[in-house]
Amino acid sequence: MQTIDFELDREYVELKQLLKLTDLVSSGGEAKMIIGEGQVRVDGEVELRKACKIRAGQQVALGEVRIRVLAAT
Repeated sequence: MQTIDFELDREYVELKQLLKLTDLVSSGGEAKMIIGEGQVRVDGEVELRKACKIRAGQQVALGEVRIRVLAAT
């Protein structure tokens, strides 16, 4: 499984934005479709909310890719 460390420079990032910022999708529309199909997990649970707020300390998984959301140092 590939792991991407994403430094969060604000309080939260919306799930669809996180997928775009990490280059896992090429557009917001693609992000919405993938999330709506139940392909994305947040902290091990399927997440269907496209604007779900992702905060530092959480993990997001899409297929074989895991994103660890870290607080900016």
